[in-house]
Amino acid sequence: MVTYIVAADAARARIFARAAGKVTEVESLVHPESRQHTGDLRTGGKGESSGGHGSLHQTGDDGATSDKHQDFFAKEVAQYLKQTANDGKFDQLIIAAAPKLVTETVDKDLSHESADEIKARFTGLTH
Repeated sequence: MVTYIVAADAARARIFARAAGKVTEVESLVHPESRQHTGDLRTGGKGESSGGHGSLHQTGDDGATSDKHQDFFAKEVAQYLKQTANDGKFDQLIIAAAPKLVTETVDKDLSHESADEIKARFTGLTH
């Protein structure tokens, strides 16, 4: 039995495989744009407008660009895990990550329950 262990943050995911009592790193996914400062993402890292003239001006939510990069990276990691699961490379999965948006975990396969049963399980949660 092989267990994949994912240790991740917004910009890096390290994937380890545990089998027969031994743990080895099998992959390291990196997305440096998720870690950059919003101004660096928009200006190529120089913190100034593209022509180097005029005033510095940013519009919109400063966190929006960074959040988009983090979301993109999360999708990349999910796609990697989906592909390796489909390829039969692991039997179990452990994810170690900051609980940015996770409010609850359920250690049960609910995929075969009806929509009404699933809705009933999660209706009225106070989290």
